[in-house]
Amino acid sequence: MTASVMIPRMERQDKRLVDQLRPISFETGIAPNATASVLVTFGRTKVICAVTIEEDVPRWMKVQRVEGGWLTAEYSMLPYSTLDRKRRDITAGKLDGRSSEIQRLIGRSLRAAVDLGKIGQRTIWVDCDVLQADGGTRTASITGASVALAIAVNKLVAEGKLAESPMKRLVSAVSVGILEGEALLDLCYVEDKDAEVDMNLVMTDQGEFVEVQGSGEEAVFTADQMNRMLELGRKGLEEIAELQRQVIAEEDRPSAGALEGLSSFFGSGR
Repeated sequence: MTASVMIPRMERQDKRLVDQLRPISFETGIAPNATASVLVTFGRTKVICAVTIEEDVPRWMKVQRVEGGWLTAEYSMLPYSTLDRKRRDITAGKLDGRSSEIQRLIGRSLRAAVDLGKIGQRTIWVDCDVLQADGGTRTASITGASVALAIAVNKLVAEGKLAESPMKRLVSAVSVGILEGEALLDLCYVEDKDAEVDMNLVMTDQGEFVEVQGSGEEAVFTADQMNRMLELGRKGLEEIAELQRQVIAEEDRPSAGALEGLSSFFGSGR
């Protein structure tokens, strides 16, 4: 009779289970001059996400007679956010390719969350500044910015500047990957840099995909491994969405009128 052998599961650097998120927190009101702001923390990764509402739209919208408003995002890593000082983009005279790609991702993700036709002739500026980087800065930025965006538009409704909330859904993001053959959720920097496969998932709180970014790092991956990463990502994003809803509900406590159209945020039992 052949004895079965138990293969130990991979031990992560921070002792988490393979399907366990890093500790996540949201601190609101971190930048008082913004319409809304959130300091989001994923483990040791910390990002300030601030939303500012401008009572105007880009020139291209006026020229093309596009109705409604616009949402755009900017992303930067502060020089002291990494172990070795990161040079500011301005010293190079241009935005580096990585920052440009990430801020486009943030903008795309958040535009999927809001009905731009309902915000009037306004521009929503979303600024994401990384205070400390330990992996997952883009996913933390999207997650925190979604909370700040919801709080900001709720303020416009409460002030009577909007008749109803333009928020259609919340969005959040998380990383998944394959390290030493094991699928992991929410990779920290050490895991991310050594991962054979790296994937970022952006989803709505209604379980819909907004974006999937994944690639092998000089490696390949199977359909089963991809399905396992998607499974882990869905689990993590459901947990994150619940945290987002709690923070928004505690921050805003909006009137009954402002609750219309926000059933996915409050009182839905989801």
